[in-house]
Amino acid sequence: MNVRSRARFSDPPSAAGALLIAGLCAIALALTWVVAALVPATHVKDAVALYDFTLLGGPRLDDLANALLYLLDPILYTLWGVLLIAYALRRGRPRVALAVGVVMGMAPLTAETLKPLLAHPHARIYGDGITAASWPSGHASAATALVLCAVLVAPQRLRPAVALSGAMFAAGVGFSLLLLAWHLPSDVVGGYLVGTLWAALAVAGLRMAEARSRSRRMGSRARAVGAGIP
Repeated sequence: MNVRSRARFSDPPSAAGALLIAGLCAIALALTWVVAALVPATHVKDAVALYDFTLLGGPRLDDLANALLYLLDPILYTLWGVLLIAYALRRGRPRVALAVGVVMGMAPLTAETLKPLLAHPHARIYGDGITAASWPSGHASAATALVLCAVLVAPQRLRPAVALSGAMFAAGVGFSLLLLAWHLPSDVVGGYLVGTLWAALAVAGLRMAEARSRSRRMGSRARAVGAGIP
């Protein structure tokens, strides 16, 4: 892979591409909820899958899962966001800093807003079961938002490495939520989709803002040339 193709790989998608991703996420979110909430067979399968995950647990693994989820504690989550925003500002990227703030704020807020609005009963196989207002997972939404914002802020040469390590972190969060029976698998999938949706919308906004800035610069340059200004 040459330098040019590597650069293309690590670049965020275009505005149209980002909007397409956002649209697909919105469709997938709707389908996930419909299947999880309105298809009776899915209730049982969701609960059985959760029960199977809990069988993998043990004292040490449970402690590790709790420690991983603690990294998304509201105070720490806010700290990660502040650090990412500060880094973006230090690199002279105020628009990216704003995008990080929007994504990291709106993704978990959206999840917490949707939970009571789209609450639905779950099958009870493990313990007392999961509460009705569990979809989508706020932790999965926050983890996805954090990872994608880190990729957005990272220098271009480091984005593949940040994306890989971030994907492992987000997967670990999802596994931990299931291992500890905090959420059903459909809740975790919904959380991932919410975080990705907001990140895609932010990238689309950034791309459109960059395009407008380039257009204004080109217009100013053309006017300067027309006026004879070197």
